[in-house]
Amino acid sequence: MRLDAHQHFWQYDAGRDTWIDKSMVVLKRNFLPDELEKELKNSGIDGCIVVQADQSEEETDYLLELASQNQFIKGVVGWVDLQADNIKDRLAHYVQNKKLKGVRHILQAETPDFMLGDNFTRGIKALSAFNLTYDILILPKHLGAVLELVHRFPRQRFVLDHLAKPEIKDQIFSPWKEELMMLAEMPNVYCKVSGLTTEADWHRWKPQDVHSYLDIAFEAFGTDRLMYGSDWPVCLLAGGYTTAYELLSNYMQSFAEEDKEKVFGLNAQKFYNLE
Repeated sequence: MRLDAHQHFWQYDAGRDTWIDKSMVVLKRNFLPDELEKELKNSGIDGCIVVQADQSEEETDYLLELASQNQFIKGVVGWVDLQADNIKDRLAHYVQNKKLKGVRHILQAETPDFMLGDNFTRGIKALSAFNLTYDILILPKHLGAVLELVHRFPRQRFVLDHLAKPEIKDQIFSPWKEELMMLAEMPNVYCKVSGLTTEADWHRWKPQDVHSYLDIAFEAFGTDRLMYGSDWPVCLLAGGYTTAYELLSNYMQSFAEEDKEKVFGLNAQKFYNLE
């Protein structure tokens, strides 16, 4: 099964979706399953993992409802308040729906020490009992704290979104590279090759601008722990779905077929425990 391990849906709400600023006009509309399904078919992708974009249980409910209506949505990474006193009850409620595969909190908007606080780590600790994964959305400045977090929870399955958003536009590599390599030493951490074109110059980027970062990601995680993600529709800021897909597909052109199969589906299927 070929999978897109990272994309989003939303019905645009200017009051809620304040992260979509005036430079992102192309995102100020609804993005729904019918549109994505066509893109997936055009690229030979069988299904997807939808990831939360809003921090509310209403978002989780909405994505689970879309998954129930669309067979190609294979799993949901939702949001629950990991700092809540009743976190175990909320997780127990949501895992009744088999499409919920993981949880994400938008850590890139928090200070690095937030993720190491007692309340948040209590929530992370609760995930493994429910066989739920955790998607790590951060900036390079958070990598040091993430290293500490994953070391505290060696049995928890983590996946790093968007390679931690390296500074591709300015071609900055250090200390991102060194810390990514250290993170990859933890066998419970996977990584999504996603969201990279939007870290480059949206209007003037070239594949070569990204290839050096891909080289580092493949050196660090190998083909057993990397997974393709389009980051649709955010990828529209720097191209389209096909652009995001072909960036990685062309990069891996000379790879063995079994390695392509891992990165374009099997790794996500294993990580998210898909049927």
